[in-house]
Amino acid sequence: MTGAVVPMRVAVAGASGRMGHMLMEAISAAPDLILSGALDVAGSPALGQDATAFLGRQGGPTITADLRAGLANAQVLIDFTRPEGTLAHLAVCRELGVKAVIGTTGFDDAQKAQIAEHARHIAVMMAPNMNVGVNVMMKLLDQAARLLNVGYDIEIIEAHHRHKVDAPSGTALKMGEVIASALGRDLKDCAVYAREGVTGERDPSSIGFATVRGGDIVGDHTVLFAGTGERIEITHRSNSRAGYAQGSLRAARFLADRASGLFGMDDVLGLR
Repeated sequence: MTGAVVPMRVAVAGASGRMGHMLMEAISAAPDLILSGALDVAGSPALGQDATAFLGRQGGPTITADLRAGLANAQVLIDFTRPEGTLAHLAVCRELGVKAVIGTTGFDDAQKAQIAEHARHIAVMMAPNMNVGVNVMMKLLDQAARLLNVGYDIEIIEAHHRHKVDAPSGTALKMGEVIASALGRDLKDCAVYAREGVTGERDPSSIGFATVRGGDIVGDHTVLFAGTGERIEITHRSNSRAGYAQGSLRAARFLADRASGLFGMDDVLGLR
């Protein structure tokens, strides 16, 4: 007889938010994972509450703003918060030897360098989008850009809910990076984020971005390759956050036997 599988202990940051709830619900339904900690910001009205109360059950961890208490029993943290919060969480993860799955977006280059430094000591999986379908789309974009490298103008259009604070989305930026790399360019040199007034003709080497914010849109991304007499559009639409949660759990499982290193969803899905 084989021994029973010991569930991986997972903590969630941003526990009272919409994504936090989706993550904790997915963890609670997974036989190989257990919710071991729930973190929220100081001053949150959810502090001190049972983290699984929203599911109509009791016995989950208490939501806390004390990072060391919330991470004390965790093997991995899943974090969809804000850059400053994620970096504070990572510092404690490194101290306690807790691995991290980061879905937070909006990091600048200096903050990304801090994450890479932490990843020299703990295993970190970071991606602007955990959705499996989105990451398959990234692979398709790489192939499309290589094949449509002449005579096609490239525009990236993204739409999210009214509460999203960064623009363009981290996913849209990642799509731009994938396309630019496939074309042998640096996105910093060819991205166009705004157009207004008399802009002149479009630079054929540029990659344009357009941002929509409104309502409760979970996340829509379209990449347009506009040629002469034709348009090719590659689109992904998210109707719920369930796909992000399930991708995050796959990432947590991927980190189980890794001690350190910085990984992406292409590593998790074997798309490299």
